[in-house]
Amino acid sequence: MAMCCLATVSGKVQGVYFRATCQQKAIDLQLSGYAKNLADGDVQVLLCGEENNVKAMLDWLAIGPSRADVANVQSQEVEYQSLNHFSIG
Repeated sequence: MAMCCLATVSGKVQGVYFRATCQQKAIDLQLSGYAKNLADGDVQVLLCGEENNVKAMLDWLAIGPSRADVANVQSQEVEYQSLNHFSIG
């Protein structure tokens, strides 16, 4: 079943290649959406795709790339959007 989830990742997640690594992981999991920096230092991530892949990506967001220090991930399911790719904003 396809779904979309909007997540906000906080901690040391900017300046550590979080978005680029997130994009590669999302592509590997065949997800569409985006990752973008927020003004408060968090990263917002929209994930759309098969439910199991979205859940796997949410698990990855809680860890992030090696240089990141993720403090918290808040996520909620949102209305499904049919997107063609995963972008960095």
